[in-house]
Amino acid sequence: MTVGYQSAVGSHVGMVRANNQDSGYAGDYLFLVADGMGGHAGGDVASAIATKAMAELDEKPECSAEATTNTLRSAVLEANSKLRSTVRERPELAGMGTTFTGFMTVGDQLALAHIGDSRLYLLRDNELRQITKDHTFVQRLVDSGKITEEEAKTHPRRSVLMRVLGDVDSSPQVDTEVISTRPGDVWLLCSDGLCGYVDDPDIEKILRRRSSLQGAVDSLIDKSLAHGAPDNVTVVLVETTDEPQEITEPNPRFVGSAATSPAPRDGSVSTARTRILRRRPVRRPPQIEESHFEARVDEYLAELIAETRRRNRRRRILWAFGVVAILASIAGALFLGYEWTQSRYYVGTDGDTVIIYRGVQQSIGSFSLSSVAEDTEIPLSELDGLEQRQLKRTLAAGSLEEARDIVLRLGVPGE
Repeated sequence: MTVGYQSAVGSHVGMVRANNQDSGYAGDYLFLVADGMGGHAGGDVASAIATKAMAELDEKPECSAEATTNTLRSAVLEANSKLRSTVRERPELAGMGTTFTGFMTVGDQLALAHIGDSRLYLLRDNELRQITKDHTFVQRLVDSGKITEEEAKTHPRRSVLMRVLGDVDSSPQVDTEVISTRPGDVWLLCSDGLCGYVDDPDIEKILRRRSSLQGAVDSLIDKSLAHGAPDNVTVVLVETTDEPQEITEPNPRFVGSAATSPAPRDGSVSTARTRILRRRPVRRPPQIEESHFEARVDEYLAELIAETRRRNRRRRILWAFGVVAILASIAGALFLGYEWTQSRYYVGTDGDTVIIYRGVQQSIGSFSLSSVAEDTEIPLSELDGLEQRQLKRTLAAGSLEEARDIVLRLGVPGE
């Protein structure tokens, strides 16, 4: 199948950070997002180095998609070597690293390479699906059934990475995959500044309602800003079309820290818009620790599992206390309600005689809320028709004395 591709890209520093550690690239055949880590001094350097190194691959692939994935993996490992060399030359950057999620288009297939927690999504037939899996310890907990997907979204350690490019591993494991595409598919590459704070249904809604790719990029970034945007946010959208686009000259577009010139949505040129958005009410996102790589995989995972067990135990205890408190409140309310009913009286009949009842005439299931207080032994047949009908409907009284007064006023013949 002959297909083409259209793309749009944008990045924003967010509402909290002082610099943009994200990098994004939309070229002719290569599209990627890199999210740097290592603090102010290193994250932006790491993502920019990796992005610019990978951008050198942006030429029409001359081999199959399967072979292109091998090319991508080799290039990613080479970028990792450049990062390690940079740290050797500039020791102050020790600990810097970056995620990488990107693909090359090979006809109607995508050659994907992925490491870290940036993501690739696919919108197909108006349904959004996550393609990549995060290389985080929290994702490992989800996969092992220790926590749920919902719990992972707010877990305080969800940004701790198990795999990353940088000076932490000389040969990191990179996921690769070949994916088929078809006209109408929309591919979303993003840093966790988007997917970490904007729910998938909201992302899907924006993509479904898009009037243009760039408009959708802007809307996704604005949505992150509306959620407080504590992290940098970078978005690349690629749509598969049924008409191939003729490429007359290269059209590389860098955003974020890799940008060689101001980009339309880069934080450096969005100051006025950011000030406007700062004045809007924004949702306060949960606070999380800075993204970082943890090399002690087994030890850290054991610590995290133990911590999760303690958290779940505390949650169960609090839940149990909450249930007990609710049940106690319900029992107290039922007791007070029952006590109130037992302060009430009414005059009625058992069918033969006039009876003073304590309580109210209602029942809860088979449990009656009334009982006989006094049997007056006055035959019902001795009362006139009106009084008999009144007693069958019952006559309410606020006290036993009031009920007795009602009985005395009954027109019994001979009295």
